[in-house]
Amino acid sequence: MAESAARSGARVVAVDFFGDRDQARAATSYALDRDLGLPLTAQGLVRAADRLDAGPVVYGANLENHSAAVARLGRRHEVLGNEAGAVHKVRDWRVLRRFCGEAGIACPTTLVAGEEGYAREMGGRWLRKRVRSGGGHGVRRWDGEPLDRAHLLQAEIRGRAASASFVADGRAAQVFALSEQLIGDGALGAHGFAWCGNIVPFPAEGHPSRELAEAVAEMAARLTRHFRLRGVNGLDLVVAEGRAGALVPYLVEVNPRVTASMELAERAYGVNVFTLHLAGCAGRLPGGRPAERQAAGFFGKAVVFATRAVVTPDTDAWLEESLGSGREGSSGSGSAGAPWPAVRDVPASGEHIAAGHPVCTVFADGAPDRDACLATLHRAAATMYGRLQHGGRRREVRRERETHADQRSHA
Repeated sequence: MAESAARSGARVVAVDFFGDRDQARAATSYALDRDLGLPLTAQGLVRAADRLDAGPVVYGANLENHSAAVARLGRRHEVLGNEAGAVHKVRDWRVLRRFCGEAGIACPTTLVAGEEGYAREMGGRWLRKRVRSGGGHGVRRWDGEPLDRAHLLQAEIRGRAASASFVADGRAAQVFALSEQLIGDGALGAHGFAWCGNIVPFPAEGHPSRELAEAVAEMAARLTRHFRLRGVNGLDLVVAEGRAGALVPYLVEVNPRVTASMELAERAYGVNVFTLHLAGCAGRLPGGRPAERQAAGFFGKAVVFATRAVVTPDTDAWLEESLGSGREGSSGSGSAGAPWPAVRDVPASGEHIAAGHPVCTVFADGAPDRDACLATLHRAAATMYGRLQHGGRRREVRRERETHADQRSHA
């Protein structure tokens, strides 16, 4: 979002957990712990906004799980986005499942602590998820144990994971991207139900894409009217095949803030998400038809997760690539006509990254089909793993040489 704001001409300050190197080119960037000495929590982010005397504030993941923090932000700053009350309601599955039933929105049967008996009676396969969910972390198949208040159950829907991005003005909504989610891809270091990227547009694979788009648009519109959503929002979906062969979107959760898949809309369709967000917050929706029909090929992003604990090598070369210069096969373009970068979220040189944590993000632009897009992402991830391995070896060799030199000096 900070980079989108910079492309729109805004001057911004960004605060997050990582403080990646490439973000510093778009904004004055602070890592919460490293630069500000604040805890890596939602309240730490609120304290950062206070300390930096922020004016208008746009929040991202995963503050949707911390409506109290959003409320505190709103007491001292102008919050551009959904208010705490709307966030609290749309993220409460007791509220959301009731509304979905009344509005005719398809969603998995969702049960909270104390309702496990219904799951045993109904049978089938169930997923145990965190109430404060995000990125598929902590999701696993339920083995029948009792739930605590921090977890819920959702019936498993067989289908393909998807993300929908829409802008809302509190009354109406417009979907501007529908993408496939990449889940648990071992080539990206992910496992189980962990989210690890997106591909846009969503591959309908022989089904009428217009019917699916219309169903998602109606879902977004109903949610917007009821919960008074504003700005850009995201929906996590499972797309399944219905009785008549039509594709049916099932609502898995609502993300009432900017989502990770939205930057693909900028690469594929030329929209500016920050501009859309401000317009929605001001009560305006863009005109024209959805951008979904304008993508020239398939565009993808993939998060590369560390498969073991690593120390990053010199990432200066990664930073140069994140500028988008000299990249082969690029068909996208940035705000000034330069190629979009193939690597983003560049960590600092010598950064310690634990196994299972993100290293960086890689991209594929304008692929002829979905499989070619995914293959490009896999090749890019393999390249990054090679750099981590070779960089680590060079670091060990250098450490051994320094040790031998030190031993000789003492001798």
